[in-house]
Amino acid sequence: MTKWTAVEPKRKERHFIVTKLICLTDEIFVVACVLEAVINKNNYEMDWRELKDTKVWKTGWE
Repeated sequence: MTKWTAVEPKRKERHFIVTKLICLTDEIFVVACVLEAVINKNNYEMDWRELKDTKVWKTGWE
């Protein structure tokens, strides 16, 4: 699991944990991930590459 902080929280959701990686059938190529909001346990599936955008996401919890 990795921890992430949203730069601009929505619905009071700021801190997230990656709970799942979604791979192609060969389980080598990751295509998406599932983020779980710590505050309310809501899950969001997204392209994992979106986490590279430092204007939107920060690594760890701040």
